[in-house]
Amino acid sequence: MSKQSFIYRNSLSIVLIILMLSCWAGQFFTGWKTENKELAEEGQAVLSLGEYIHSGHFIQATFENWESEFLQMMLYILLTVSLRQKGSSESKSLEEKEEVDREPVSHRKAPWPVKKGGLWLVIYKHSLSLAFAILFIVSFAFHFYGSLKDFNTEQISKNEPAVTAMKYISESRFWFESLQNWQSEFLAVFSLVVLSIWLREKGSPESKPVDTPHDEN
Repeated sequence: MSKQSFIYRNSLSIVLIILMLSCWAGQFFTGWKTENKELAEEGQAVLSLGEYIHSGHFIQATFENWESEFLQMMLYILLTVSLRQKGSSESKSLEEKEEVDREPVSHRKAPWPVKKGGLWLVIYKHSLSLAFAILFIVSFAFHFYGSLKDFNTEQISKNEPAVTAMKYISESRFWFESLQNWQSEFLAVFSLVVLSIWLREKGSPESKPVDTPHDEN
């Protein structure tokens, strides 16, 4: 494969999006079967594929996970600006300033916000964390909507009254769904930060060179 080809130059993102969509499709169909099995056991009408995609069960399950991923990435980006971990490949140097710390300089190939300056540059300097913050907020809102919809569907099936959004936001069920995912994401990042001090993966940018001393970042 030519190193100038689109696939070679974008192979990482292509493979990742294929893996994501494959797993999402698997989640959809297995979730659909699981939900219909539970509905059938309760003597209720099963859902078609079209109905399931709008169900609280699918919306909640999808955005519950997306929310935690975007939260993890946003905080990881922000925390690595000022916090350090001695010996980790995921940390900046303990003493020296790095290339990412320098002030942007306008030049011919610089992104347009750098050339524009002013407020556009201020926003652009933090655009990565802002993007993840927006994605987190949107995912959190959809998770809440899906979870509330799923909860009220269960309430109605039990001949119990539906609850309002204001009441549900204080329910332990919603926060249990969120916190069980948040803690796993922080554990995953912690593991990468700490294990990269002593362990290596030749060729990966997430690892230090194999012969680098453990105490070097």
